[in-house]
Amino acid sequence: QVQLVESGGGLVQAGDSLRLSCAASGRTFTMAWFRQAPGKEREFVAAISRTGDTTKYRDSLEGRFVISKDNAKNTLYLQMTSLKPEDTAVYYCANRGATALTDDPSRYGYWGQGTQVTVSS
Repeated sequence: QVQLVESGGGLVQAGDSLRLSCAASGRTFTMAWFRQAPGKEREFVAAISRTGDTTKYRDSLEGRFVISKDNAKNTLYLQMTSLKPEDTAVYYCANRGATALTDDPSRYGYWGQGTQVTVSS
């Protein structure tokens, strides 16, 4: 069993930066961040391999968002910069028990409860 707890969300202004954290208990493999805005489907943000040496990003976010992990702390991070109002969403971390990075949410078996990020203009 893997339990995931996100933190670090909040209300920020456009152009600000924010770092999300996801504390994991249990053995983690490929991990990812997804987000879901009101009335929209959950969408892929970024994924990272177990070792942290391979990453995958949503094309439109690469360059502004950086995914990383600290295996010693079993914690996943998402550094977000130059935030825009359209980044407003609930952000979820997820884990899958396999090594391939994927942007398909149905491939992830463990999810956190989410943390709200609101970007004002």
